Amino acid sequence: QVELVESGGGLVQAGGSLRLSCAASGRTVRNYGMGWFRQAPGKEREFVARISWSGSTTYYADSVKGRFTISRDNAKNTVYLQMNSLKPEDTAVYYCNADPIFTVVATTAARYWGQGTQVTVSS
Repeated sequence: QVELVESGGGLVQAGGSLRLSCAASGRTVRNYGMGWFRQAPGKEREFVARISWSGSTTYYADSVKGRFTISRDNAKNTVYLQMNSLKPEDTAVYYCNADPIFTVVATTAARYWGQGTQVTVSS
């Protein structure tokens, strides 16, 4: 069993930056793909970014490409999401996930999910 705990959310002005962290416990996720989703009020949960187990491969949603960077530290069992140039439309609850199959990380079928952290971007 894997437990994922997100942190780093908060309130920031448009154009600002935040860094989200997702710490895994219970068992190592060193060989798991990991990712981030977000869900705004009244909207479906949407894919943001994912990273392979080695960190060598990353994918991003078009809406965040060039502004967000996903990374991981396998020694710490942690994945990060650096968010720059934030926009009001980035406001959402951000969730991290993990799955042994990298392609599944990009879907809501991923095996493990955190509880989410709120990000609010004011205009």
